[in-house]
Amino acid sequence: MRTYPDRTIAMRAVPLAMIAWLALSACGEAPPIARTDLPADRPANDLAATLTVRPNFVVILADDLGYTDIGAFGGEIRTPHLDALAREGLVFSNFYASPACSPTRAMLMSGMDNHRAGLGNLAERLSPNQVGQPGYEGFLPAQVAALPEVLRAAGYRTYMTGKWHLGLEEGNSPAAAGFDRSFALAPSGASHFSDMLPVRGPGRAIYREDGRLVESLPEDFYSTRFYTERLIEYIDENRDSGQPFFAYLAFTAPHFPLQAPDESIARYADRYDEGYDALHAQRLHRLEQLGLIQAGIEPYPRQRSERPWSELDAQERQVSARRMEIHAAMVDDMDRYIGRLISYLRDTGQYEHTVIVFLSDNGAEGRWLHQGLTPLKAWADECCDNSLENMGRPGSYVMLGANWARAITGPYRMFKGFTTEGGIRVPALLHAPALVAEGRQVDEPVTVMDVMPTLLDLAGIGHPAPHFEDREVMPMQGRSMRPVIHGIGTVADEQGFAMGWELQGKRAYRLGEWKIVWQPAQAGWAPWPSAVRVDDWQLYHLGEDPAELHDLSARHPEKREELIGRWAEYARRNHVILPDRVGDY
Repeated sequence: MRTYPDRTIAMRAVPLAMIAWLALSACGEAPPIARTDLPADRPANDLAATLTVRPNFVVILADDLGYTDIGAFGGEIRTPHLDALAREGLVFSNFYASPACSPTRAMLMSGMDNHRAGLGNLAERLSPNQVGQPGYEGFLPAQVAALPEVLRAAGYRTYMTGKWHLGLEEGNSPAAAGFDRSFALAPSGASHFSDMLPVRGPGRAIYREDGRLVESLPEDFYSTRFYTERLIEYIDENRDSGQPFFAYLAFTAPHFPLQAPDESIARYADRYDEGYDALHAQRLHRLEQLGLIQAGIEPYPRQRSERPWSELDAQERQVSARRMEIHAAMVDDMDRYIGRLISYLRDTGQYEHTVIVFLSDNGAEGRWLHQGLTPLKAWADECCDNSLENMGRPGSYVMLGANWARAITGPYRMFKGFTTEGGIRVPALLHAPALVAEGRQVDEPVTVMDVMPTLLDLAGIGHPAPHFEDREVMPMQGRSMRPVIHGIGTVADEQGFAMGWELQGKRAYRLGEWKIVWQPAQAGWAPWPSAVRVDDWQLYHLGEDPAELHDLSARHPEKREELIGRWAEYARRNHVILPDRVGDY
């Protein structure tokens, strides 16, 4: 069992260069991080005592949010609070996550590749040859020094509410990973209301508060509101402690089942009656206006198995539009409650020295229940009333579907679960009033693995590897975004951006603007909407073809071979175990 009593972390001395970087803040000043007159070998616990003003951190994670869903990324959904953070902070146009939720969460909490951090695959979808193997535990293993426990040992208060999805048991709950207070949904999803309806039934969804099982939820429970308000309560309990805090707000919105209060859905009544094809064109145009994509990009086409909006009859259109209305309501509500958190921070004088990071865990969910989610479809048919009148209410269970997912993904290929751009490129923002004077767009690729190194860097905390408390731990693989925040450098090394992916046999590797993709043959996904060659590598140039439509393997065989070799090295270094059975998800 993984348990973490309060103990002092052995930290490295703060490098002088770190202090110099702070002085280069775009606004001309920054909070002091630590005294610089300490000897390099000063004991870590003494160093922790000298830290003066350190920033608070708020990390907000949306669940299955589309790349274009918020206003700052081209969406029409009302997201004024996130848009304000974008105007005043950094907008990351090339931010990468994993193709799916729990692997991304492992990367966020560890600063390392998901195959090292215990989520080489979704715990629910392990192949037989992956069961019991290191890196496939389904939770953060002891060799990971998790972000909250490293911050807590350095003097931070740590709080978490929302979806955890990094273990179901108390021994691998948020309480065991370093959170002082937590209220967490343990599995991948659930009803957004008080009925505790699981994503896969029967039974009840598992919630834990401070590690202990929750037997029931308040009658007025609505996930987005409850998680935000509970997090504010946690922060406020220790507001006078003088300690900085790390708060992790992991919304389950807009993950399926799509649900929201009636009044929230009503705000989007009739908004999507023009259909998904019109919305796709509108959002692409807005992306061009914002400079997030180049004009004239050829977008990824509709799946061949899906029909254009013009071919749907009136009843089909009404049902389809309602799905998008609910999705929009969930995103709107998420922004609304983010605004409540921001108001609390302002009212209590904590806003100016709080760093806020916002991102999605992967691309939009674009599957129908019968495509890779067969057990969930059977449960949805059994548990729920999915009539038009009940869609979005407690006791309903619907998903967005492939066409709306394409509409909210921009020009990119496919969606959640795929290592193509639609599955791994996500909207992301960073807001830091003391460090960023005015908003700007960052086009350099960065990754979810870079969040933990960045927060530790901004706090003046060294990662404890190779030893933390009473165990050996692995070093982080991500890099601090501090040079990018200050506009004085890059995250990538001299060879440029490089990153590999693998999930359930789907593979990819990006080097600069070049990318290779391996799509295994999967039941339920043929015929493909373009010339996708399954069970083989394809080569794309993202600068010219961000939608990954035109395979350049024949024209650039040497580049293809180079990237194949790099992916093989990535897989070796991160102990990737390719599944001996490729599923349909």
